[in-house]
Amino acid sequence: MNWRKLVCVVVIMTAVGVVLQTYVPPYPINNWFLVPPVIVSLPEVSNSTYFVKETIPTVSFPSVVTKNSSNVASEIIPLVPVLEVRAEVSSRIGRGRRGRGRGNMNTNKKNPNEPKVVPQPPPKLVVPGQSPIWSLPSDKTLLYAKKELEHAPIVADDPDLYAPLFRNVSIFKRSYELMESILKVGIYASEGWFLKLMEENRQFVTRDPKRAHLFYLPYSARQLQLALYVPDSHNLKPLSIFLRDHVNMIAAKYPFWNRTRGADRFLVACHDWGPYTMTEHEELLRNTLKALCNADLSELIFVPGRDVSLPETTIRRPRKPLRGIGGKRVSQRPILAFFAGNMHGRVRPALLQYWDGKDEDMRIYGHLPNRVARVMSYAVHMKLSRFCICPMGYEVNSPRILKAIYNECVPVIIADNFVLPFSQVLDWKSFSVVVAEKDIPNLKVILLAIPLRRYLWMQTNVKIPIRYDLFHMVLHSIWFNRLNQIQIQQQ
Repeated sequence: MNWRKLVCVVVIMTAVGVVLQTYVPPYPINNWFLVPPVIVSLPEVSNSTYFVKETIPTVSFPSVVTKNSSNVASEIIPLVPVLEVRAEVSSRIGRGRRGRGRGNMNTNKKNPNEPKVVPQPPPKLVVPGQSPIWSLPSDKTLLYAKKELEHAPIVADDPDLYAPLFRNVSIFKRSYELMESILKVGIYASEGWFLKLMEENRQFVTRDPKRAHLFYLPYSARQLQLALYVPDSHNLKPLSIFLRDHVNMIAAKYPFWNRTRGADRFLVACHDWGPYTMTEHEELLRNTLKALCNADLSELIFVPGRDVSLPETTIRRPRKPLRGIGGKRVSQRPILAFFAGNMHGRVRPALLQYWDGKDEDMRIYGHLPNRVARVMSYAVHMKLSRFCICPMGYEVNSPRILKAIYNECVPVIIADNFVLPFSQVLDWKSFSVVVAEKDIPNLKVILLAIPLRRYLWMQTNVKIPIRYDLFHMVLHSIWFNRLNQIQIQQQ
């Protein structure tokens, strides 16, 4: 009997040791127990962004403690279980990938006798008492879709949509369903990545202009730069004149331009100069839907609610774009904040001035020094940091925002007047932090003031993948904003 008791004691001690080695955090254990709901400060300001006021609520990390403020607007953050969720390949992005390779263990072998599951096409919509919706004129179908959004059914639990990431998940789902079932896009010519995908997608493209709800303008600011810009001249007028004449030619050749004075036209531009090339054509500038990476309100070109802000990214490995995605769990992220990059624009020099080499918790660099890179690469820094600083460069957008998300690091965006990508549907405050440029000196205090409960919530959200790929999200945002422009006549 004694030897049995001894064996039991050894097994219990071994199990306890394994659990402690696996889950013990680098901070005092009492700081990691989830407590009742925490009141979080989220004062809202203009431009659909959220800034932390100078008054800082109670600090949840152990190193700094500040006083609560009774003057700050409060919001109760719901209890969200902390789960280790790994990035998943989008069903649309991964289409056609066979997954061959020695390291690919497929445990879900198909039964040859099992009937094949054929994906259902989008449902064909029929207006009660009227003709099928696809047989109606394009302006009537837009009115129908607009009315449908006003009575969108409540989405209680959808496995493909994580509700905290959206401003209104019910409206997003209904709008996306309507886009898949209704939207048709007319094409003037053939050019560029977005148009290549449009032409290959028979679902949305039509050659009949009478059926088109939107018309795509083929356009490349990069090609205009290469063809017309004189290096170091700082003169973009030749580019805007060329685009003006091109649009005038289209308006003269195709009568459908004058149907809405360009309001049902859209273009896509991710070059920094994209907005500046449109300034010579009044209807193009004021009426056309623009999908831009440089979504800067201070330039008075981007119009919130009509135009679409695009995410900016760099694909290093086109054949394996999802390679290296993911990061460490929260307890294995010892760095509070990290940034390394070129010093251009107005924000980054200020960031370096206040934080370069000033604090061990704030790993802020210009170019990542060789002595540091030899020990820990740029990507590893992101995977080991709780917050990744994403300051603007010459323009407001930065590919670091998506890099941070890819590495499951909560992005901290420093760019005044920046309209965040897809902000008409995505709720950015649920997985990011926006800091005003003037608050750079207080950056550490602001980050430490975020309660642990809220940080765990944001870091969980940043790991949740959205199954809709970039092409469909761009198209949906343009469709959604076009519907918002439709005025329904009151009976």
